[in-house]
Amino acid sequence: MKLKVGDKAPELSGKDQDGKAVSLADYKGKKLILYFYPKDLTPGCTAESCNFRDHYQDLAAKGFDVLGVSADDENKHQKFIEKHELPFRLLADVDKKVINAYGVWGPKKFMGREYDGINRTTFIINEEGKIQLIIEKVKTKESTEQILAELEN
Repeated sequence: MKLKVGDKAPELSGKDQDGKAVSLADYKGKKLILYFYPKDLTPGCTAESCNFRDHYQDLAAKGFDVLGVSADDENKHQKFIEKHELPFRLLADVDKKVINAYGVWGPKKFMGREYDGINRTTFIINEEGKIQLIIEKVKTKESTEQILAELEN
């Protein structure tokens, strides 16, 4: 079943880059930018994550927190955070439970090849835990600007 705006956000649970438990309840009362990306330390994923880093203070001032999710493990997330000084948590969803719950795993095309993987998608979850916005055509270098523009519409 494909998620849509207005749906209750599926529970998410797992460990972050430090091995600490992460759940949706951690963000209760906040607006959450939950972004799914294919792989740590790759060009598009780095651009997207660094865009959130560069706008993190502005987002926090507007009541947002940020959580990135990929199937990379805790160690890879730790390296990604250290290399790019990311100020937010990354969920290590190695078993793809959260990725599947949000429906972002599926067929992709890249350089003429078709394969299954994480389809880059951003969900905005409001203070009540409901999906407020879904962005499937993410502009990696302008993620924050894209989110804020879409929320204003």
